Amino acid sequence: MDRVTVADAVKSLETLLQILDNAYWEAAEIAHKDAIYDIISVIHMETSELAKLSVEDHYMAYEPITVAFRSSHGKLKTLQTNVHSWVNRSSTARLLEAELPATTLLFNQH
Repeated sequence: MDRVTVADAVKSLETLLQILDNAYWEAAEIAHKDAIYDIISVIHMETSELAKLSVEDHYMAYEPITVAFRSSHGKLKTLQTNVHSWVNRSSTARLLEAELPATTLLFNQH
């Protein structure tokens, strides 16, 4: 298995954030919006910490930094399981289906 670098993690998380932003607005139920917003907040915290690293550190192996992100694996799995019932637009659901597995791999990098 190839190691995931900090640069890879940043790219994956930023891509997921863009998709989750659409998913938030497309979710019909408040409970689903809350769950998606919680994931967005956690990823924002993680990317904020990653932004503090020097560009020279982006080649290093990635491991989750924030406790909140390390604890969010279950939330991401729940979203992955329920993506079609939570997100109304099929194009956004497909994008989430494609990106969520790459994000969950970030938890196995330490």
